[in-house]
Amino acid sequence: MSERPTRTETDSLGSMEIPSDAYWGIHTARAFENFDISKRPISVYPHLIVALASVKQAAARANAELGSLNPEKAELIDRACQRVIDGEFHDEFCVGVIQGGAGTSTNMNANEVITNIALEMAGREKGDYAFISPYDHTNRSQSTNDVYPTAIKIALARSLTDLLDELELLRQSFAAKGQEFRHVLKVGRTQLQDAVPMTLGQEFHGFATTLGEDHGRLSETIWLLAEINLGATAIGTGITADPRYASVVVRHLNEITGLKLETAPDLVESTSDAGAFMSFSSALKRSAIKLSKICNDLRLLSSGPQAGFGEINLPAKQAGSSIMPGKVNPVIPEVMNQIAFSVVGADTTVTMAAEGGQLQLNAFEPVIAHSLLQSILWMARGCHTLRVNSVDGITANEDRLETMVGTSVGVVTALTPFIGYTAAAALAKTALLTNRNIADLVVEADLMTREEVTKQLSPARLSGLEAITTAIPVIDGDAEHTPVGREATES
Repeated sequence: MSERPTRTETDSLGSMEIPSDAYWGIHTARAFENFDISKRPISVYPHLIVALASVKQAAARANAELGSLNPEKAELIDRACQRVIDGEFHDEFCVGVIQGGAGTSTNMNANEVITNIALEMAGREKGDYAFISPYDHTNRSQSTNDVYPTAIKIALARSLTDLLDELELLRQSFAAKGQEFRHVLKVGRTQLQDAVPMTLGQEFHGFATTLGEDHGRLSETIWLLAEINLGATAIGTGITADPRYASVVVRHLNEITGLKLETAPDLVESTSDAGAFMSFSSALKRSAIKLSKICNDLRLLSSGPQAGFGEINLPAKQAGSSIMPGKVNPVIPEVMNQIAFSVVGADTTVTMAAEGGQLQLNAFEPVIAHSLLQSILWMARGCHTLRVNSVDGITANEDRLETMVGTSVGVVTALTPFIGYTAAAALAKTALLTNRNIADLVVEADLMTREEVTKQLSPARLSGLEAITTAIPVIDGDAEHTPVGREATES
């Protein structure tokens, strides 16, 4: 077999042979040797690749408008960027997500790929950098230090939209279950001990509400991503760029992306500070933790099916054991838990990377980008599988719930305004010892009539959906146990 044809490329460190058909070049090749770590190329985050091409396209247009770049070359670079934005050549963005150099390998991978696409469209050979150069033309008026963080923010904004869409669909799914289970009574729990009754619908509606709140909080973080340092070049002074470049390039970038980006008021500060990424990460962590808590509840409520809570049934998705026949595990909530654990770890990583920046640049933005983009991607996919493979198919064990409510001492709390605390406590003790129905015990003790008990223990009143509207009489706890509270029950 003949060897793969190559071309020779040279940089300040020497020469290397590059595959002739590769759109990347020598800087990308050196990154292969130096950062063979994650085994994950930056192309696993398509939004990042599109963001990089968008920045390069905006730069080409701004440089052409300002007369800093030959119009023919600018047009070729612009068209090459558009092809990347449209989804072509993403597999050529192949440097590892974890890399040293503050993202220089990623920026140069983009410069080389876009340059060689432009050269090919011009009828030139790949690597003909005398005609269009990755450095002098595609990277004109730019530095990794302003291109890379700007691209990260654009990619995060796009990825966040995907997550918000999935989070809203999941909220709707929980809300639908809240409506479906609105009349199903159950025993509420505090500190894992029986409390007072509620409906299963209220429980699921609560899940929907907390997800709605998180949707709002995450939506608010978009402003953290709006301030960019494009035009700062190396450290924020704008060296090598036209003084007008920063304002012109952000205008073009907004037209390309449809976002509302704005130039930071202090480019030196903006180039060195990673606080926005840290705040954004914290919002992701909050959402992940709340999702994990909900999944903990789903696993508890579905535990059993015989020796656990057994209140709801999660859809059976796969066999749960290689040794115990018939066992089915809550695998979908479990995977959401693990995603949350990863997001928490990623948040710590982002925090330490933000702290580790020194002087005029944070060299650790690659791990910040990877941590945040992975967290968003996994959370969006986790929300999708939780909705489609679990929540939408949840059913209630109504017979079991009815039995649990009927024998729960928590029910007697609803009767204390009518029979008094002392009598209620005695009945609760009897119910615990005999496992008998609370309503039956109240009627047998001639404390209330069957009609009165039934009314007060209706799902609407037990769950608080229907309030007692008349005054509740004062009960003398030392009085003889006689039918009391009749007046209040007439409402």
